[in-house]
Amino acid sequence: MNILLTDHEVRLLGCLIEKEMATPDYYPLTLNALVNACNQKSNRNPVVSFDEEIVLYGLNGLKESKMIRQSNVSRVPKYEHIFANDLKLVAREKAVICILMLRGPQTIGEIRGRTERLYSFQDLDEVQETLSTLEDTELVKKLPRQPGRKESRYTHLLSGEPGENIVEGVDDRRESETVILRKKNDRSGDLQEQLDLLRLDLQNLKLEFETFKSQFE
Repeated sequence: MNILLTDHEVRLLGCLIEKEMATPDYYPLTLNALVNACNQKSNRNPVVSFDEEIVLYGLNGLKESKMIRQSNVSRVPKYEHIFANDLKLVAREKAVICILMLRGPQTIGEIRGRTERLYSFQDLDEVQETLSTLEDTELVKKLPRQPGRKESRYTHLLSGEPGENIVEGVDDRRESETVILRKKNDRSGDLQEQLDLLRLDLQNLKLEFETFKSQFE
């Protein structure tokens, strides 16, 4: 597949899929909710500390790739993925690709145990069947078994082919800060526009609240 996402975009997309499956009542996500989801200290590898600017930058990239959409139905903009829908992924496939995006390369046993909140696999054979389907669609790849390990691990291919030296979910595909800053600058106009809109929404909310409050004084 012709998909090539940055690490930031992978984290954002993974979080949107996770929250859709695990907490549907709170989905789609606001910007603040998405920042918090990215920065969770549990069920994440690596643990990150994104700010709103980084998240908005990643969201713009995902919009350009037509993997997410923004909803303006409510007063606060919310975000949802359309990636899995467009690819017609079923629940078990979404669960597997999600856990690989959020936690890095995993063995079959790790995938079954760590997707429990998203999808309950009956056994390891069902996990293997799901992985085989995702391999056929070139979304997932089986990695060579590392020395000292009993099982091979699987990784997603949304950031392209994995590097040769993947260790505990960290690989050599991570972008340098120079590249990230360059992309930020390329999209600075879009980011500023979104930030301005968010500030305007906040101001309007404050005015509406003050008007509402004055009716009871």
